[in-house]
Amino acid sequence: MSDDEIDEDAPVFAIATAAELAGMHPQTLRQYDRLGLVVPARTKGGSRRYSVRHVGQLREVARLSSDGMSLPAISRIIELENRVRELHLRVRDLETQVRVERDRRPGARVFAAGATGSVISLRSGTRVRRATDIVVWRPLRELPPPAE
Repeated sequence: MSDDEIDEDAPVFAIATAAELAGMHPQTLRQYDRLGLVVPARTKGGSRRYSVRHVGQLREVARLSSDGMSLPAISRIIELENRVRELHLRVRDLETQVRVERDRRPGARVFAAGATGSVISLRSGTRVRRATDIVVWRPLRELPPPAE
């Protein structure tokens, strides 16, 4: 992270500040915490600390609630959004691992295993269309050229 980037998950706001930023009463934030809608981090003393991401979630809860959505439905949406965010981070980490592994192994070939176990060759930078395992492979020895 560069010096100009803000850590959206850093628990920096006390409840009064987070409530003001979200346009809510602090008691509403406490209720949302009890319901598991927006759960802030806690200090060692037990005080709530909200992040920029939490404030955004609080604003989204207020918007969805004003549109008539129930709190259980909002809770499910937040849960799914958090899961999607986790999966995006996981994909980014896996792509980084594959890139590092490919850089470590010059001349490596990338291929995927198809649903039937068939080998699907991939060009560098090509994404697999279906859920398959990507394997980085480098032959131990060069194979002789095919007979003409």
